[in-house]
Amino acid sequence: MAHLHRALAARLAAAFHSAAGEPVDPLLRPSRRADFQADGAVAAHQRGREPRELAVEVVRRLEIGDLCSAAEVAGPGFINLVVRDDVAGRLATVMSADPRLGVPTASAPDTVVVDYSGPNAAKEMHVGHLRSTVIGDCLVRLLEWRGHTVIRQNHIGEWGTPFGMLIEHLLDRGEGAAAHEPGPGEYGDLGDLYRAARVRFDGDAAFAARARQRVVLLQSGDGTTLRLWKILVDRSTSSFQSVYDLLGVRLTAADIAGESTYHDQLADVVRELGDAGLLGESDGAMCVFPAGYTNREGEPLPLIVRKADGGFGYVATDLAALRHRLREVRGTRLLYVVGLPQRVHLRMVFATAREAGWTAPSVRVEHVGFGSVLGEDGKALASRAGTPLRLADLLDEAVRRAAARVRSAHPGLGSEEVLRIARSVGIGAVKYADLSTDRARDYVFDHERMLAFDGGTAPYLQYAHARIHAIFRRAGTTPAAACGAIEVGTPQEHALVLALLGFERMVNDLETSLQPHRLCGYLARLAALFTAFYENCPVVRAEQRVRDGRLALCALTARVLAQGLSLLGIEAPERM
Repeated sequence: MAHLHRALAARLAAAFHSAAGEPVDPLLRPSRRADFQADGAVAAHQRGREPRELAVEVVRRLEIGDLCSAAEVAGPGFINLVVRDDVAGRLATVMSADPRLGVPTASAPDTVVVDYSGPNAAKEMHVGHLRSTVIGDCLVRLLEWRGHTVIRQNHIGEWGTPFGMLIEHLLDRGEGAAAHEPGPGEYGDLGDLYRAARVRFDGDAAFAARARQRVVLLQSGDGTTLRLWKILVDRSTSSFQSVYDLLGVRLTAADIAGESTYHDQLADVVRELGDAGLLGESDGAMCVFPAGYTNREGEPLPLIVRKADGGFGYVATDLAALRHRLREVRGTRLLYVVGLPQRVHLRMVFATAREAGWTAPSVRVEHVGFGSVLGEDGKALASRAGTPLRLADLLDEAVRRAAARVRSAHPGLGSEEVLRIARSVGIGAVKYADLSTDRARDYVFDHERMLAFDGGTAPYLQYAHARIHAIFRRAGTTPAAACGAIEVGTPQEHALVLALLGFERMVNDLETSLQPHRLCGYLARLAALFTAFYENCPVVRAEQRVRDGRLALCALTARVLAQGLSLLGIEAPERM
């Protein structure tokens, strides 16, 4: 489709130049009223010439009969193009023979560092971690498939005040001070442990002071403190991994690069910023004041790099991490999949890196921001007790509900098969509901809606894929064996083929825009077009030549659906 788009755009550009006497961008795009629409005449605004007059002249000069069956002017000057059926069928046949479905690997691969998920150790992952994790995983899958070198970075919080608080609480309870390794249940539930320590920290000034001093001991390398810290972090990361495994995301323990990773680099970061003349003092703290950032009073907005007491906060850690990713990892594109409330902080960090000379002009550093997951009351989704909802509980509930639907639809299935399908459907539903929302917006979490089999949901797409495999079972063959030439003879075949040919442009768009909801929308439209094709164009009962071509079209549709869902991190089952 990209080749077709380029060919059409080139022909249009030549006709526009001839008709207008100067270069004009055709502004060619897919259209629901035709196959393509060129808006160049409307946007050109030539002096003394109506857009429609220019468009008519462009169509008169346009040499496109070998590609299109129609080129017409509509409205104030839009040019609508309809691709010839034989051209569409030929291109789809070529696409079906390509293992990569017409999507080439990147011609100039980047080294992409993706910072995502980032839970805090010693706390349970909650619903607030969902969006960063699934959006980041989608982008990782896409960029890896395109052939880029992708470095996953799970920047967990495990080096600050919360750990001083936790370790001091454990020692006060008489646990963990000895040299032995504790048993699995010795410390109890980490979530309960954190909440108990937090209550003490907030209500006991003496305990809070000792907890802060414990952070100093941790960061200075005290043996007992470090041993307990490592145990707590290991327990936490094991808990995180169980959630990642259930979600089916690609994060592993090897991808963890927490705050402690950069501890030894913080003093050097401060020195470099000072040498670059970027540091200033504010109430005893050493700060950077990036150009263009001010508070409500119009005063320069500070980034506190080193606190008045000589300690370092997360700003210094973020700067060290950015510097490391540029210098040591040699990232050429850095993606930060972090909630929108952090956008000003991240922009200031990125600006500081530029002013310090760390970021080369060719390097892209991007904030992939996202909104919140809300409950039906429009507030942040929480448990009945009002605390953040555990992510594991949310996922378990999705699987439980999906299992009930699977049992109802297939009462003869065994329990293992029910659970396998339910995990695919339930987890897929949660992911798709998140990814199908423009990431810059909040969305309301609704189990019932996301598990529906109609409209834009993961089960709807999964069912379309499973339905295609059911067609092949009835035909007594497999998608891999479908090798007929795809011929386009009906409006439904034409629409489906044109949508399939658009897959490459969709992938290219996603790589640039980093907006998964566009891919979700594309797949939903593709599934709907397949349904229309299936309902109007007999496949198994058609005469042999037509049957072979339609089976090939079904196989190509299944492959595009499966690949698209895979980029979203969603399974495409062959039976549902």
